Amino acid sequence: MNETNTMRAISQDVLGGPEVLTEVRLPRPVPGPGEILVRVRAAGLNPTDWRHRAEAGLFLPEPPFVLGWDVSGEVVATGIGVTLFAPGDQVFGMLPYPYGHGSLAEYTTGPARAFARKPAGLDHIQAAAIPLAALTAWQALVDTAALAAGHRILIHAAAGGVGHFAVQIAKARGAYVIGTASAPNHDFLRALGADEVIDYRTTDFAEAVHDVDVVLDSIDDDNSFRSLPTLRPGGLLISLRAFGPADLAAEAEKLGVRAVRMLVEDDHAGMTALAQLAETGALRPTIAGTFPLADAAKAHALGDSGRTVGKLVLTVP
Repeated sequence: MNETNTMRAISQDVLGGPEVLTEVRLPRPVPGPGEILVRVRAAGLNPTDWRHRAEAGLFLPEPPFVLGWDVSGEVVATGIGVTLFAPGDQVFGMLPYPYGHGSLAEYTTGPARAFARKPAGLDHIQAAAIPLAALTAWQALVDTAALAAGHRILIHAAAGGVGHFAVQIAKARGAYVIGTASAPNHDFLRALGADEVIDYRTTDFAEAVHDVDVVLDSIDDDNSFRSLPTLRPGGLLISLRAFGPADLAAEAEKLGVRAVRMLVEDDHAGMTALAQLAETGALRPTIAGTFPLADAAKAHALGDSGRTVGKLVLTVP
């Protein structure tokens, strides 16, 4: 391959641990109709990255593939019909989940409307930490739950990637926020605006929390079932676990509440709303660590540990 038409990327030939990730050279992609070509400056990582790296039977076909959905960078070229952006524009966004992966590379393509203009007050690392996790929180709380001032919400894993954005979005909408997290993360959550914080290691949230309007759960189905009684009549539980027993919704109905499962979608309007929140300072990502693209395996190993607060980001010089 002509090196001027290739790029560095992180790929894998087999499923497995972080060690399966290797740097390779691949053809530089070309934007199709409605797409933009982005020179990646930073790529955010999410738990779905390590799950797809290691597990069969999720959404992606067998490898080889290039993972990564979060991206921040510059527009290099536009495909036919694109009017939102021009070469040189600074953008950030989420490649269409789950099949639009490929941000762990020097260049990536995606639908123009999966992106928004990068907030001027954020650098590429901060911007790349936002899309998938914050869009998940936005689509759950705003689009699905219609969270509003005076509502009470219970956010599980509130110090995690989705959770710490959910706390900020909920507070920006005037809600009363209860978060679960280990004790060392309580001050962090209070600084984000959480009204109550529960140490899940020492306190049974199912006994401590009552009459909430919304529950956001990214942990597991057992946690979701245990959360249903914390809802007021007519309340809503949103599970971010795509796969699970159908009887979660049935059990919710018995209790006079609702339960739904949600997958994040690429979303220009949502990205634009998040950019506006970031510009005002109402939304700020917490960066757990940064790694150069070549050290993607090290970043995945840290993500696998489950001990990070906020987001991990790869830089692409």
